[in-house]
Amino acid sequence: MAYRLMKGNVAAVHGALLGGCTHFFGYPITPASEIAEAAANVFTASGRTFLQAESEVSVINMLYGAASAGARVMTASSGPGIALMGEGLSYLAGARLPAVVIDMQRAGPGLGNIWPEQSDYNMVVKGGGHGNYANITLVPASVQEMFDFTKHAFTLADRYRMTVFILSDAYIGQMMEPVNISGPVLHGACKDWAVRGDAATRKNLITSIHMSPSLQRKHNEELQSVYRQVASELVDFESFGTEDAQVVFVAYGIVSRICRSAVHQLREMGIKAGMLRLKTVYPFPDEEIARLVDAGKHLIAVELSNGQMANDVSLAAGNRSSVSRHLTMGGETPSVEQLVSFAVQRSAR
Repeated sequence: MAYRLMKGNVAAVHGALLGGCTHFFGYPITPASEIAEAAANVFTASGRTFLQAESEVSVINMLYGAASAGARVMTASSGPGIALMGEGLSYLAGARLPAVVIDMQRAGPGLGNIWPEQSDYNMVVKGGGHGNYANITLVPASVQEMFDFTKHAFTLADRYRMTVFILSDAYIGQMMEPVNISGPVLHGACKDWAVRGDAATRKNLITSIHMSPSLQRKHNEELQSVYRQVASELVDFESFGTEDAQVVFVAYGIVSRICRSAVHQLREMGIKAGMLRLKTVYPFPDEEIARLVDAGKHLIAVELSNGQMANDVSLAAGNRSSVSRHLTMGGETPSVEQLVSFAVQRSAR
């Protein structure tokens, strides 16, 4: 349609509309509140459903109910709210119900503050609820990607019958950039497994409980099969200057934008630097990281946490000494100069 200047939070709502989302259930929390505010305006104006619940616990159970009936459902929150949804997220996974959840990360633990962090990684990527489950996790680095990834998330959720997370941060949600809003509305198909309260779906059963251990084992094995399919089909990343690089930053979200500037500056200094920007963190690009390490690259995992993503980088690299970590917490972000200095030290080894 056209380019429009908007916040990342607002772009996600427009992406949801074009992604065919029919129901938004939410509860406001900084730095994600504009998502619920925008949904309250544009969902209702578009004939979609918006409902503000009394708590995040109610929100996630509303997603469960509407998804059971075949709706395309969505919510958005930040770390404390996502933590409250943990049980419901596990129930969604157990019942194989598609849903889209946005987590605009802020500093913790506890209330922390409203500045950006990436410390929800383990909670989202590893599954914050109980049981053996996973969430497809997309990590945008721009306002345009907030639109694009959210739009695409509903197709992925329906295809694999899984929860898809948009794992972002306070800076990406609050910054304003031009967004190309284009393409048709991706309406979802009628789901033959849903329960719509009619004779045709009377036989369908939505549940996450299997009283027999053998049935529960079989159910878990089926879930793991789906997750292996996801791992083989959905890994996504951007390689920037990695082929001839001596040192390669590994990052996602707002940090990847800082790393990109650091790569340019290092190149001007004569140091061959590159970046592996993650677009998915589940599935994780294990093979690409192993390939870079095997090619003699030194990796620097840059992250706004105590090293939650960096642990996965180290595992993929075989826990070799070719991985360093630049970690920042509390809502602060590293400067380009700090990353350049850190990379110079590592490249001199």
